[in-house]
Amino acid sequence: MTDYRSALLEIVRRQGLRRFPEPVELASGERSEYFVDAKQALANGRHLRLAGEAIIAAAEEAGIEFDAVGGLTLGADPFAHAIAVGADKQWFVIRKQPKGRGTDQLVEGALLGPGVRVLLTDDVVTTGGSIQKAYHEVVATGASVVLAATLVDRGDVARKFFESAGVPYRALLTYAELGIPPVGAAL
Repeated sequence: MTDYRSALLEIVRRQGLRRFPEPVELASGERSEYFVDAKQALANGRHLRLAGEAIIAAAEEAGIEFDAVGGLTLGADPFAHAIAVGADKQWFVIRKQPKGRGTDQLVEGALLGPGVRVLLTDDVVTTGGSIQKAYHEVVATGASVVLAATLVDRGDVARKFFESAGVPYRALLTYAELGIPPVGAAL
């Protein structure tokens, strides 16, 4: 995992870490002069594949087997697809709200339910609101979350949430490794 970490750290620092003269609002509602743009950092297929392989390796190193991978759209989408292809698993995405027509589902892709082991993913976690929402939606289907993983964790809130839920949590990179201050309750 160390080789993945150093390569991803370089990619995120070079292509996804931005510093603004004034703090900007993050999806969490928190403000920071640092913005981690994982979508830009991993826009190259080679870089996205590397991140997917790193998350697969983290699951393997922990001895965790999973059947499906996904999370809340839009942050989880590229990871869900890259990991599903790399590990030959099913993928899913969770809409932020039901579509309102057709099947009106909240979870699209893999059929989740009892007996399905889920690897939950996201791109950048700040206070963990998105990945926690995804967790609750997955659990509501009867599926089990066996691992939660993210490219970057900007604070320690999500880790604490998943520890309390008894779910292993892996961040490929942290705020400390990026050399930026934590956001949220970690302040």
